[in-house]
Amino acid sequence: MKFTFIDSITLKEENRIEAVKRVLPEDEYLKDHFPTFPIMPGVLMLETMVQAASALLSSDGERLVLGAVKSVKYGAMVRPNDELTVNIEVKKQHEDGSTTLKGVGTVKRHDSNETFTAVSGRFTMRPATFN
Repeated sequence: MKFTFIDSITLKEENRIEAVKRVLPEDEYLKDHFPTFPIMPGVLMLETMVQAASALLSSDGERLVLGAVKSVKYGAMVRPNDELTVNIEVKKQHEDGSTTLKGVGTVKRHDSNETFTAVSGRFTMRPATFN
């Protein structure tokens, strides 16, 4: 099963990418998180950053996986009809093929032009290995 949390890529350069996820009221995960006050789960904000990082790093279709997560902080809630914009920047490429990245996700409220930091942190992506 594949879940896509990137609706559009608005910027892609050699070492950074910006992508947008529009949170729709009918998104399945909102029914359970939480029924009377729906918000995007933090782990799905992180997954949005991971998917953007994969789009940045995997130009030849190589499958990448999340290797490590460090210093992740959550801030503003992302609610239905809001937009989550993630900015991902390469910090270091390692000899083993893994890459350390920094990500920041900001939320733009559907009823305002203000943006707030929803998620930020460092994480490592690495090539998937199958034995």
